[in-house]
Formats: sequence, structure tokens, C-alpha cells
Amino acid sequence: MSDPSTPSTTVADDHILARRSIPAIKALREHLGCSLQDAVTAYEGRYEALRLEHPDVLPKLLDDPDQDS
Repeated sequence: MSDPSTPSTTVADDHILARRSIPAIKALREHLGCSLQDAVTAYEGRYEALRLEHPDVLPKLLDDPDQDS
């Protein structure tokens, strides 16, 4: 199994940028051959990396403690 925290999880980028969370997590799970929990962790990491590259497209994740209320 691949390490789900590695940034080489670009297989889900199109889904993430289109804000399709479930297909993105499914693609990551299939690509990495990991558990659902590990796929969600990989999704969160890749989402954050893409959010920094595309702040106009992706908002902060809801559970982000630094998010303004």
C-alpha cells in the first residue's frame, strides 16, 4: 500500500477541483489501495495543497480550526 500522505495523489485532482468529494475519495482509495480512513486523510492533504494553489476555487475545509466563523 502506498503512503496516503504523499502528494503523488493527483489522480483525484479533477474531482477535488470540481468539489466532488466522494468520487475523489473513491479514486484515492482505489489508487492507493488503502482504507477509507486513509483515503479521507489523503483527500484532506491533497485538498489543502490544491487550495493553496487555487484559493479562488477551493474554500478551506469545514473542520479547519483556522477558518473564520
